[in-house]
Amino acid sequence: MAKQFAHIEPAHAAFIAQQHIFFTASAAATGRVNVSPRGTDAFRVLDPNNVAYLDQTGSGNETAAHLRASGRLTIMFCGFEAAPMILRLYGQGRSLPRGTLEYDAVLAAAYENQETPGARQIIRLEIDLVQTSCGYGVPLFDYKQDRATLRRWAENKGEAAVAAYRGQKNVFSLDGFETGVTAVEPALTD
Repeated sequence: MAKQFAHIEPAHAAFIAQQHIFFTASAAATGRVNVSPRGTDAFRVLDPNNVAYLDQTGSGNETAAHLRASGRLTIMFCGFEAAPMILRLYGQGRSLPRGTLEYDAVLAAAYENQETPGARQIIRLEIDLVQTSCGYGVPLFDYKQDRATLRRWAENKGEAAVAAYRGQKNVFSLDGFETGVTAVEPALTD
């Protein structure tokens, strides 16, 4: 039986803290719906109606494009271990680009001013509905460990090369929506 709440209750926050993965779902008014898995090491409950995650550079930037177009965002957690439950956070999301005052404020307050290599933006969700459901159909999985591949990729490329990659791969969504990332012009040589 699904239950709805106006904000994250303490039991919800405890459930979130036990998870290793969450999923984001976003869409513009037209085009494709995007669903992405994320590691919870980057996720923070800011207060009962606001959450954020430190987003890493990837092969696309669909969530940021959809947030610019519509702002709609759903974040879902599933209990893959222990007690079954599905928890969804619904609301309006925003992308906070690196280097902005709001990004810096959230980074300081929620991440102790620590960015992981390849950090691209912070996605912030203002929650208007929390819903839980039984999760009885969710299979049991055992958590093994986090992957270090993306971190190593960003460390090996270096900040300038990662920024150039974002400028090539993260400027537009699959459907051509702007993400807020600007293209990096190639350096002029003599």
